[in-house]
Amino acid sequence: MSTLRETLDDLGSALRERPDDLLLEIGAGGELLVARLRVFVASLLMLLPGLNWLGGGNPNESLAGLAGALGVLLLSMAWLRLALRSRRPAWLPMFSSCFDVSLVSAVLALLGLWGSPVATLNSTVVWSCYLLAIFATAMRHDLRVTVVAGSLAVLQSALLWLAVVSLSSEPLVSAEYGSVSAATQLQRLVLLAVATLVAAVIVFRSQRLTQWSSTDGLTGLHNRSFLNAQVPTKVEAARREGRTLCLALVDLDNFRHINAELGHLAGDRALRHAVAVIRRELGREEPMIRVGGEEFVLLLPLPIGAAWERMEVLRRKLEAAPFLPEPGVEPRRLTLSAGLACCPQDANDLSGLMKRADERLRAAKAAGRNRVMARDGE
Repeated sequence: MSTLRETLDDLGSALRERPDDLLLEIGAGGELLVARLRVFVASLLMLLPGLNWLGGGNPNESLAGLAGALGVLLLSMAWLRLALRSRRPAWLPMFSSCFDVSLVSAVLALLGLWGSPVATLNSTVVWSCYLLAIFATAMRHDLRVTVVAGSLAVLQSALLWLAVVSLSSEPLVSAEYGSVSAATQLQRLVLLAVATLVAAVIVFRSQRLTQWSSTDGLTGLHNRSFLNAQVPTKVEAARREGRTLCLALVDLDNFRHINAELGHLAGDRALRHAVAVIRRELGREEPMIRVGGEEFVLLLPLPIGAAWERMEVLRRKLEAAPFLPEPGVEPRRLTLSAGLACCPQDANDLSGLMKRADERLRAAKAAGRNRVMARDGE
C-alpha cells in the first residue's frame, strides 16, 4: 500500500503529465454532464431570490441573487453550447471550472455590495457552492483542472475576506449572519484546501485505474481495450470532418524464433526494444496499440502515400537497430511487416480498416516480409 508521502509524490508527478487521449475523452463526457447540470442548477437558482423575498428577506439580497442567477443561467447555456460541439476547445474544462469558482465569488461579493458585508463572509449556502465547484472538477478527469480550480477557490475566498475586513469601518456583525470571526474564516480556507486535496486524490486514482485498464503491462502501450473503446471514435470523427486517417497493422517478423531460441524473457526484452525504437519516432497524434503478442496497430493522421512513407521510415529504423540479448551474444536483427488501410478510401469503420490492413499485412508476409503494403496487388 502507498504511504501518504508516496501518494503526494505521485500527485506531483501526475500534475506534470498531460492526460492521455482516453482520459481526455472521458473528461469530455464529464464536461458535457457538468454543463447540463450547471444549466439545471442555474434554473433552480432562479427560484431562490423569489423565495428569499417572499420569506421576508432583504430586497437588495434578493435582487443580487436574481442578477447572479440570471447571469449563471445565460453563461451556463453558453458553456453547454461549447460542450456540445464535436470538437470541443481544449481550454474548455479549465475555463469552465474557473468560471464556476469565480461565479461563487462574484455572488458573495454582490451580497456584500447590495446587502450586508457580513453576508459575503458568513453566507453558508452560497459559500458551500465553492465545494460543489471543486468536486465537480473530478468529472473532468484532469488533475490540473482540479488543483487550479481548488487553489483559485482558496485564493478568491481569502481575498474576499481581506477586502471586507480592510474596507469595513464598522464592526462586522449582522443579526442574520452573526459576527465575522477570523477563526471561522481560516477554517473555511482550510476546508477548501482539504476539499481540493480530496478531489485531487479521487481524480488521480481514477486516472491510474483508467490507465491500468487500457495499458499493456509489458510495453506500456495502449491495449486492445483502448482500440475498441477509442479508435472507433477517432475514425468516426475523421470521417465526419473529411480528414484522412490511416491505420497500420504491424507484425514483427519471425518473432517466435527469438522466443524459441533465446527464451521468453529475452523475447520480452526484444519486444520492448522494438517498441522503444518505433515510439521514439512517433508523435502524440500517432498512438501505438498492442493488439496481440507481437502485433500492433498505429494510427497515422496522414494520406495513404505519406502514411506509407512514414511506415517505411519506421521499418528502416527498426532494421538498423539490432537487439542485443546480452553481452557476448550475437545481436539479432528485428524487422517488421505492415499493412495499411485508410479512412475513407478503404473503409469507414474500425472493423473494415482492420480487415483491409490485415489482408495487406498477409500480402506483405507472403511477398517476403520486411515490407509495408499500402495497396492491393503491390
